[in-house]
Amino acid sequence: MPKLTIIAFDGTPFEIDAQSGSTVMENAVRNSVPGIEAECGGACACATCHVYVDDAWAEKVGSPEPMEEDMLDFAFDVRPTSRLSCQIKMSDAFDGLVVRVPEKQA
Repeated sequence: MPKLTIIAFDGTPFEIDAQSGSTVMENAVRNSVPGIEAECGGACACATCHVYVDDAWAEKVGSPEPMEEDMLDFAFDVRPTSRLSCQIKMSDAFDGLVVRVPEKQA
């Protein structure tokens, strides 16, 4: 199982054993990470699961697809490493992935 670290806005790290094929958002919700609201349940129809991918992982995780880019227009404090956590699927290639939760969601 790949390891995932989600760092809440207050700096609290949530270290999670993520099942391959699950999304970062699903893992955040299952582990009660504060700040991940996931209002649309992972349908890429809102921006309430916005995260910042750690700089060391940004290239490996990749850029958002066009639909995700459109939804990020509604996110708070979008940065170059912003992604919707519902669109990042965990795999062994992402073992050790680190993301941070923004101050607030849109």
